[in-house]
Amino acid sequence: MPPVDSTLKRLRELPRGERAEEIEALVLARFQTVLLIDDADDIPLDVSYFDLGLTSLRLTEIRQGLEQLLDLSINVNVLFNEPTIAHLVDHLTQAVQEA
Repeated sequence: MPPVDSTLKRLRELPRGERAEEIEALVLARFQTVLLIDDADDIPLDVSYFDLGLTSLRLTEIRQGLEQLLDLSINVNVLFNEPTIAHLVDHLTQAVQEA
């Protein structure tokens, strides 16, 4: 895994559309790992985390992993107020740009 600062720097240098695609891939990889889902299986982006089978504990695990990878703080309100992968990707795309 590349160092955190190089991941953040690389993402910040991408155009917004490409940045969103890269962040989506990172987020999906985290969810697949925690949910024990094969790479070939699609995870819907607009379904609640809890409907996907996540618990609060597993969601915290995903949040911590993404925070470490991106060197960003993710407010828990982002995860619980609109709990979908699409919303999280939008939030992280904006947060990376502002970092």
